[in-house]
Amino acid sequence: MTLQHVNVKLLLENPAQVDLEPLIPIFHEWIQKQVFDEMLLDVADYRHVPGGPGVMVIGLQADYSVDDTDHLLGVRYNRKAGFDGSNADRLKQAARAALTACIKLEQEPRMGGKLKFNGQQIELFINDRLLAPNNDASRAAADVELQAFAKKLFSGSDYSLKYQTDPRRLFGASVKSSKKFSAAQLLQHLS
Repeated sequence: MTLQHVNVKLLLENPAQVDLEPLIPIFHEWIQKQVFDEMLLDVADYRHVPGGPGVMVIGLQADYSVDDTDHLLGVRYNRKAGFDGSNADRLKQAARAALTACIKLEQEPRMGGKLKFNGQQIELFINDRLLAPNNDASRAAADVELQAFAKKLFSGSDYSLKYQTDPRRLFGASVKSSKKFSAAQLLQHLS
């Protein structure tokens, strides 16, 4: 199975304390300074949508957001353009991008130190229903690679990997470590 259009969402600690308003000027600054490898183009504010996409910076190859889908607030990276390499390379690239964005936001003074990765839980999605329909066959085909990715990301610590089974949803999994890590530590594990 080819995994393209990988999404990684890092769940946040104390989501009720996170004010999304400062993200708008922060994301505009990201566009002005082009702080990532992807071309960033625009900011979209969906805070009015309960359990929705939050605040996004839209890019040509990928989007970054602080997303509240399913009422789970997190920093999300959505790779829209194809990416060369193996499935492991694509998972690693998306995780690095999400972790880098999370670290930038954790260090951003305008967020007042309130945006912080919870240290244990990430969600992975494949935003391509043709390549990865949400069914048993996809779960079986991707399991070995997702398990290997989680093992590397969490540096061999115990973790659980739970798949999303609703066929109306994107193929994806929630990975939770038994140990807490900072976003910087996880980024180092992927080096």
